[in-house]
Amino acid sequence: MGFPKFWARSVTTEVPEVDANPSSSDISVIHDGNLAYTVEKAGNGSGPSYQEAAGAPVESKSPLGYNVGWITVIFLNVNQMIGTGIFSTPGTILNSTGSVGLALIYWTIGVFLAIAGFSVYLELASYFPNRSGSQVVYLEQEYPRPKHFFPVAFAVFSVLLSFSSSNAIVLARYLYQIADSTPTDWQLKGVAIAGYTVATICVILHNRYSLWLMNILGFVKLVTLLFISITGLVVLGGNVSSVPDPKVNYRNAFEGTTTNGNDLAVALVNIVFSYTGFANAFNVVNEIKNPIPTLKRNGAISIVTVSILYILCNIAYFSAVPKAEFASSKEISAGVFFVAVFGKGRAEQALNVLVLLSAFANLLAVLIGHSRVVREIGRQGVLPFTEFWVSTKPFGTPAGPYLLLWVVTFIMIVAPPAGDAFQFVVSLGTYPSGIFNLALSIGVYLVRYRHKRLGLPRPEFRAWHPVLIFYILLQVYVIATPWIPPKGGPYAGTVSFWYATYCVVGIGIILLCALYYVVWMFVLPKWGGYKIRTEILNVDGHGANSHRLTKVPLSELERWDEEHDEAGRLRRRHVIVNSASSSQDDSNDRETKIV
Repeated sequence: MGFPKFWARSVTTEVPEVDANPSSSDISVIHDGNLAYTVEKAGNGSGPSYQEAAGAPVESKSPLGYNVGWITVIFLNVNQMIGTGIFSTPGTILNSTGSVGLALIYWTIGVFLAIAGFSVYLELASYFPNRSGSQVVYLEQEYPRPKHFFPVAFAVFSVLLSFSSSNAIVLARYLYQIADSTPTDWQLKGVAIAGYTVATICVILHNRYSLWLMNILGFVKLVTLLFISITGLVVLGGNVSSVPDPKVNYRNAFEGTTTNGNDLAVALVNIVFSYTGFANAFNVVNEIKNPIPTLKRNGAISIVTVSILYILCNIAYFSAVPKAEFASSKEISAGVFFVAVFGKGRAEQALNVLVLLSAFANLLAVLIGHSRVVREIGRQGVLPFTEFWVSTKPFGTPAGPYLLLWVVTFIMIVAPPAGDAFQFVVSLGTYPSGIFNLALSIGVYLVRYRHKRLGLPRPEFRAWHPVLIFYILLQVYVIATPWIPPKGGPYAGTVSFWYATYCVVGIGIILLCALYYVVWMFVLPKWGGYKIRTEILNVDGHGANSHRLTKVPLSELERWDEEHDEAGRLRRRHVIVNSASSSQDDSNDRETKIV
């Protein structure tokens, strides 16, 4: 497999610049042991990046355009953070923590989680400011050896778990609540699929207009949460007759606090789910002009705004709804609040419509962010049919990744049995993600070390050590504590089956990733008598390019390595033409040598 020799001296090799053919070797190459770094720059106004050559090439001109401005950066984060989380999980978190006081503390912990995570992602984006896809890029560059392992592992994880079934189901549930109807399980699933299909069509047809729609709905979402927050303060002041004692939940705020580790872990998993959108804008880095200053300023605005609204909304919920009723509300927490304050009527219906629009905006934001992740995985060359994932034809959007997300979400809506599906799906997506987040946060120190060894300039942003350590410890907590059994035994968790099922399934997915890598990278090449090599593929005329992993027969391997550099580009070749002594101009009298 081969690991980098950290003690090897760095050697820089300049390769002549060639503008005519972007697939030719026209960039600087820095060697560090068995690692090779390419120096590349994109058209988004960012500085040059130094990335390991095994990674996907930089697209000098974004084929998706540069439509992501400061407003879109804010609402990409806001719309993913404020989706179904604040409307659906506060009741579950209260049920897990056992008390209003601890529930509010957990929501506050989520603020620090988001800030720490945002700092980690911002530093990594500062190292690689010209590639979209965030986590897939950062893991690829943090762990370049064994070659292609993390791209393959993350690809399998993303393909299997790139779904928004829980968000779509909550959207459908609110739609039926607006219609004052109780659906069957299959009716609920059918509406969820229809809602997700509409969102997918929107993002496929036009990139810029779908971003505008997301921004508009995001503004409506902020107004909705602001209305809930103000209403909660009015209720807390004793000015709403339908809530006779708004302070009852605060008199003994920590009464009933659980000491069970499993319950606390489940609560934190749901907090992670509610704040996880803080990094969504990093998925479109190459579509942002001057990305690091833009992300630093407006990403921070999105986190502060959402955090304040989260705390105020929880205060509003606890002011209007009795603790026992709210703890059992599960997916319709906001609906219970509306009924308690306004009763069943037009006000409740209007607010439910606003929540419905909020859920739809979340679907748009998640689709946009995840599509860039899947597209970047395709650009790494580890998925079959490379052009399908990378091309932006015919609408200037990543249609292939969008279709994959639709198919996986469709399956995850239809396949799971009714009842415990929502909580299980939320937990299943979070556990493997915690493992990758742990690797990502530790990998920051590896990138710092390598950049220091190479004498490269300091990045535009660097996270504080305590913040990075806090984020690492948080990921350790997320993947360790769910194994603690619940108080009532192994079948007394938040689902009716074994409490740690989602942990086992998550680990199984990681092992499946490793197995796939070994078979694809070592077993099959040995049987087939070939080696895997990378080459640059220019996909279309809009600037899209990609790595393509090619099977090179062992008999041709030496020649291939001579003709291609570490990144898979053709080395620049000089043509020398020797004319024959004869005066004849026939081309047969010439000898051409390729050097």
